[in-house]
Amino acid sequence: MASTLRRRVFGNGNDTPTEPLPAQTPRDQSPVRPGEKVKVVHKRKETRKRKTTGIFLLGSLFGIIAAGFFAKSNDLIDFEFPELGDLSMDNLFEILPAGFVKDMRELVNGERDFLESYDAFSVGHKVRSEGLSSHHPMVLIPGVISTGLESWGTSNESLPYFRKRLWGSWSMMRALVMDKENWKRHIMLDHATGLDPPGVKLRAAQGFDATDFFITGYWIWNKIIENLASLGYDPTNSFTAAYDWRLAYPNLEKRDQYFSRLKAHIEMAVKLDNKKVVLTSHSMGSQVLFYFFHWAASEHGGKGGDDWVEKHVDSWINVSGCMLGAVKDVAAILSGEMRDTAQMNAFAVYGLEKFLSKDERAEIFRAMPGMSSMLPMGGNAIWGDLDGAPDDQPGQAVSFGSFLNFRTNQNWTIPKTNFTVDDAMSYLYDTTEDWYRDAVKKSYSQGVAHTMKEVEANELDPRKWINPLETRLPLAPSLKVYCFYGVGKPTERAYYYRSPELGALTNLNLTIDTALIQGDVDHGVVMGEGDGTVNLMSTGYMCNKGWKMKRYNPAGAKVTVVEMPHEPERFNPRGGPNTADHVDILGRSNLNELILRIAAGKGDGIQDYVVSNIREYAERAKIYEEEE
Repeated sequence: MASTLRRRVFGNGNDTPTEPLPAQTPRDQSPVRPGEKVKVVHKRKETRKRKTTGIFLLGSLFGIIAAGFFAKSNDLIDFEFPELGDLSMDNLFEILPAGFVKDMRELVNGERDFLESYDAFSVGHKVRSEGLSSHHPMVLIPGVISTGLESWGTSNESLPYFRKRLWGSWSMMRALVMDKENWKRHIMLDHATGLDPPGVKLRAAQGFDATDFFITGYWIWNKIIENLASLGYDPTNSFTAAYDWRLAYPNLEKRDQYFSRLKAHIEMAVKLDNKKVVLTSHSMGSQVLFYFFHWAASEHGGKGGDDWVEKHVDSWINVSGCMLGAVKDVAAILSGEMRDTAQMNAFAVYGLEKFLSKDERAEIFRAMPGMSSMLPMGGNAIWGDLDGAPDDQPGQAVSFGSFLNFRTNQNWTIPKTNFTVDDAMSYLYDTTEDWYRDAVKKSYSQGVAHTMKEVEANELDPRKWINPLETRLPLAPSLKVYCFYGVGKPTERAYYYRSPELGALTNLNLTIDTALIQGDVDHGVVMGEGDGTVNLMSTGYMCNKGWKMKRYNPAGAKVTVVEMPHEPERFNPRGGPNTADHVDILGRSNLNELILRIAAGKGDGIQDYVVSNIREYAERAKIYEEEE
């Protein structure tokens, strides 16, 4: 089904009329041609919101109720929801608003119908029919929260959960409802060490099962795995490098020897197949892989030397990589909020606060230092200042550079001026606990290196390895980098904050001003361009501009960019084969086809396809080529 895209008119809140796209557009192709601009979809009032986002909200009432619906309605799911005291799921459904129940039933039925009608291996069969087959060994690096975490502890408090997943399963839902404090103790890392708390042992699940589904019926990497299998891949020539995404990157090696194991696996694959590997990463996984490139070469890490990547890696497929972080990470860590919570209705907010309050959510996010790797990088040079931002639109009322905004009110204790990203980061460090600030600053850096000399010096500093604006791509002239990411889906870009309600039992200094619905502000959240989760400046800047600069890509590795417009099917709960949502893009048909062609050794024919204004925005960023 053809979808429509609309441009947001900043400053007046009105939408321009939509024009239907040609009905005959093939499902695997975009109707947008090179040179045309993607118009961001913005609707002032939506009567029906995407429901699947709730699954990823820690402990939200929505997710728990959705779990009950799936358990009762979907034959694919084998799960018995526990009784909540005297309140069973049946009784709970009876007291829910009728409209909410109706929407949930439609979600479940739509997902089931889609699963029944979807030809799981169609893309793989299409590519196979062209005579292509498996060529390069494949390694998949998943993103944040998509790897299941299972308990291996044998203490009294852990025994009931031995080898059960406390993240990424219905066991998580059960533990969250029936044993919340114990679940929190397991899922949160120790403040002092950044490792497991005493008596707790939570580890990343391994193999394809670790990332194919988040929970039964909600796929993540499964479509890609299915299509790779159609091309001839199996566990002997493909591998999922799952990791504990809660850990700070240095601790991935310290506790789990993750980078050592990944390096050894790649070396073994190259030795056995006599072909270099293709690495495919998604979201935070792209940051992990970028860090790994530095670690593998460094004398402070894998000691592979500067030519290690050149010898072992043919291509890096960077899918929706948040290379410069995600601004929503600031809101999540600062106040335990994001757009998904800010735009909930009053009933859902009440339920969420009862299960996991804002304080608890902020506490959990801070106790997962790996998630802080996605704090925005580049500061005001990338994200703008109070005078303007690179991705501001003509006629925009308030610049995106004004990142955290505050309305004046005599009863509120708030900062006196609005914050840029740099200001917000300083405020975050000043108002969070010492252990959190120390853990983040010891592991990561969010700055900019403006000279080749600075970049080369940073190769010796592991804190910089996560940041592509402070370090470089590997010295691998034959390396091919493919950037595939979604565009055209509204993505949170700035916020309005206020002080908590008087008398509120909270330790937080600020909360999103959810009562503010005015012009471009929806429940205190200002939307920009991106894939619904990660901003366009993060997914697109390095691919379109940064890695074209000599200091960030001194070996001249080829970088190819393919943007994928968000064109969801209206009644498909996951968006269908043309979605560009941050997670659902992993099931997009032409993304799967591009990955298969690269795996088959035929990626050289892929051409740049850029339809957004990212190159214009990138030129406005205050990062410049070094003068000779």
